[in-house]
Amino acid sequence: MQDMDFQVDNKAWVLVADGEKALFFQNDGTRKSPDFRVVRELEQDNPPTREQGTQAPGRMYDGGPNQRSAVEQTDWHRLAAERFAKDAAALLYKYAHSNRFKEIVLCAAPRVLGELRKELHPEVANRVIGEVPKTLTNHPVDKIEKILSAG
Repeated sequence: MQDMDFQVDNKAWVLVADGEKALFFQNDGTRKSPDFRVVRELEQDNPPTREQGTQAPGRMYDGGPNQRSAVEQTDWHRLAAERFAKDAAALLYKYAHSNRFKEIVLCAAPRVLGELRKELHPEVANRVIGEVPKTLTNHPVDKIEKILSAG
């Protein structure tokens, strides 16, 4: 288990997210014996790009005789994950603005964590006490508690 330089105290929030699902928890226990309760769940259908695209990537003329280049296919899955990070950040701002939490730990896949970090309002960013760059959305709650507990 990795060493955490933060403690999830009573009433602290934990966001566990990937590009499709976010779970907002509140610790109703202590830092040594956490008891995470779901405050909110946010889900978005985000199938792989191959299932979202409708056509093959296009081609464009390069200007030279008989030269054509392929245009890179749009990564619909990544765009949806970025939109999802914006939605999660907006929800966090709403909760922070109404003082629903004073401290929060962000747990997400590294790419999603980066997108989320870019979207956070300063009012939320100032309340972030730690980050865990891991995908924990499919872990049971007791496993997440164990990963984030002090003991």
